[in-house]
Amino acid sequence: MGTLEPTLHSDSDEEDEDFVVEEASEKWKNHYSSNHRILLVGEGDFSFSLSLAKAFGTAHNLVATSLDSQENIGKKYSNGMSNVRELEERGCLVLYGVDAKEMCQHFFLRTQRFDRIVYNFPHVGFLFPETSHCQIQLNKRLVKGFLANAKVLLRREGGEIHVTHKEGDPYNKWDLVQKAEKRGLVLVQVVPFFKDDYPGYENKRAHGKLSDASFIIGDSSTYKFKLKTK
Repeated sequence: MGTLEPTLHSDSDEEDEDFVVEEASEKWKNHYSSNHRILLVGEGDFSFSLSLAKAFGTAHNLVATSLDSQENIGKKYSNGMSNVRELEERGCLVLYGVDAKEMCQHFFLRTQRFDRIVYNFPHVGFLFPETSHCQIQLNKRLVKGFLANAKVLLRREGGEIHVTHKEGDPYNKWDLVQKAEKRGLVLVQVVPFFKDDYPGYENKRAHGKLSDASFIIGDSSTYKFKLKTK
């Protein structure tokens, strides 16, 4: 028994203590960890990204993207550029002009792999009535393109794609789960989405004259997908 006492102060134990301290510094916000490399797609005013950054105390693990140009972010959203500035000050990489349907070809993103890829409320914009066949088909095309691209950018070990989606008609006609399965993705979990879980997050219409206005989320869920394994 006496031979065990000196090992309590060995170099290896000092390394273990350092490791424990490092693990303790990890911070979680619902499904997301400060140790995850996270890609956020289709951000409106970047308030969701900023909510995560504040929860983590850093944004070094975040890459936040928007289809809009930097100029349009400033025009469309009252808090858009102030949110971007704060994100960048916290270490986030913000990318503009990123199309969710083509992002795996982006000059930077194509070299990266992510633990979590998040797209909240994908929508092409209100081109037709929400329940019309044309509007539904356009949104289905967006979801299909996003899933195909996200799959390429996902880290194979433990990576997840998260799509937050309104429930009920007409959103159930987008065939989100079926489209994911056709692209080699498996549904892991569906969990209710509550906006209040992310302080400061403001969902935006993003299109038209009311781009800075929010919309009613109602019953919404986050769908989690992972790569299908053989």
